[in-house]
Amino acid sequence: MEHARFEELIMPHLDAAYNLARWLARDAHDAEDVVQEACMRALKYINSLRGNEGRVWFLAIVRNAFYDWCERNRPKEIAQDDGTAIDAAIDLQSIGPEQSASRNADSLALADALASLPLPYREVLIMRELEELSYKEIARIADIPVGTVMSRLARARSMLQRSPLLHAISEQIPGGGA
Repeated sequence: MEHARFEELIMPHLDAAYNLARWLARDAHDAEDVVQEACMRALKYINSLRGNEGRVWFLAIVRNAFYDWCERNRPKEIAQDDGTAIDAAIDLQSIGPEQSASRNADSLALADALASLPLPYREVLIMRELEELSYKEIARIADIPVGTVMSRLARARSMLQRSPLLHAISEQIPGGGA
C-alpha cells in the first residue's frame, strides 16, 4: 500500500524534485543524492501525507534533504543574510563586457546569474518562476511567512537585474539596454 501511494502521489513529481535540487545544489550529482535521500524519506513517511496532493509535500522534503546535505557538505552556503547579500552576490568588476559577450548562450548567462544568488533567494525564485508554485505553496515548502516569500522574490529579482551577466546580455539585445 505504501509503495503504491508513493508511486501515485510522489513519482509524478520526480522531475520537479530534481529540478529544485539541481538549482539549489548547482551540481547534477549532488542533486541526484539529494533527490534519492528525499525519496527515501518520502517513502518512509508517505502515510503522514494528508490528501492526494504530493507535490508541495514532496518538494518540502527535497528542500529539507538539500539543507541537511548542505549542512554536511557546504555549511558556509547556509549562512544567514545580514543585509549584505545583494552587494556580495553582484561583483561588478568580476565579469567584463568582453567576457560576457563571449558567452553566446543567453541561457548559460541566466543559469550563472541564478547560481550566483544566495541560497534563500535562489530557492524561492526557482520555486516561483521555474516550478510555478504559488506564494502560499512556497511558504509551506520553505516554512516561512508569505510576506517573506514576497520579500525574497523581490530581492532575488533585484539581484538578477543588477547582475553584470544579464546586464551585458540586455545591452546586446536591440531595445534591451537602459
